[in-house]
Amino acid sequence: MKLEHLLLGLIGEKPSTGYEIKRYLDTHGRFLRSNTTMSQVYRSLAGMVERGWVVFTVDDRPGAQDAKIYRITPEGMTVLLDWLTGPYSPPSRFQDPEFGARLSFAGFMTREQLIDLIETELTAREDQVARFRLRDRSLQVAPGVEFDYEFAAALNERLHVYGMAAIDAYMEMLRDLRRDLLDGVIGSAPAVSDPTASHPASSQRTVAEASESGAAR
Repeated sequence: MKLEHLLLGLIGEKPSTGYEIKRYLDTHGRFLRSNTTMSQVYRSLAGMVERGWVVFTVDDRPGAQDAKIYRITPEGMTVLLDWLTGPYSPPSRFQDPEFGARLSFAGFMTREQLIDLIETELTAREDQVARFRLRDRSLQVAPGVEFDYEFAAALNERLHVYGMAAIDAYMEMLRDLRRDLLDGVIGSAPAVSDPTASHPASSQRTVAEASESGAAR
């Protein structure tokens, strides 16, 4: 996942200035991408303008610096949709943000596309648990200095228990989400966007936030 994908999604949801995008990435968007700098945002926006993915108009602001308001182009929307609906290869760590980032722009996708994405992620996590949960976790160490083997083994076991609980809860959330989409509980997709609305609240980024906790076990 590239920063440009997130920027296209955010601008597709609502025309925005670079400052507004950065403010979003520092708050709700921090669960989608960590430590994004202002220079990274503006450098990416400039490149997207050159590629024809976004355009901007200048908003004159008397007494303050003029602002560029970026809007997505048809070509940019094609790039965004190609990413959202294209092949998804789940990473080894379920905490990695791409799945949550794709899901956070669900308004651009159909229910069927969302269900396919969720099933891909869920199948990968179920296979991961089946393959690795019962692996040999004994420490293979030969330190040349004083080392408390029993303490290290006990702590690693505790982390394993925490990790099991985290990924089990994550998979249960995916099953619930899939079921509610199939049953129509969540509503129709794609939704009609409100051009006057602000960026989605943090409650719409639940999967991305949930995957921040725990360790893959």
